[in-house]
Amino acid sequence: MSAKVLVYGKEGCPYTLAAKKDLSQRKVPYSYYDVQKDQKAMQEMLKLTGGVRKVPVIVENGNVKIGFGGT
Repeated sequence: MSAKVLVYGKEGCPYTLAAKKDLSQRKVPYSYYDVQKDQKAMQEMLKLTGGVRKVPVIVENGNVKIGFGGT
């Protein structure tokens, strides 16, 4: 089964870590892209956010959420 949730984030970001941990605990499959290491992922994230450079960016069922504050 392919991941239905995309997470764009960066290593060392506590909010990115919290988002990934939350998805894992809820057993939600997701794909993670580190925008510091992957320039293509950074460009995709910027398209999704309209240029906003804030992580994490979570895309679920076509809905884009910028930031993570818990479930």
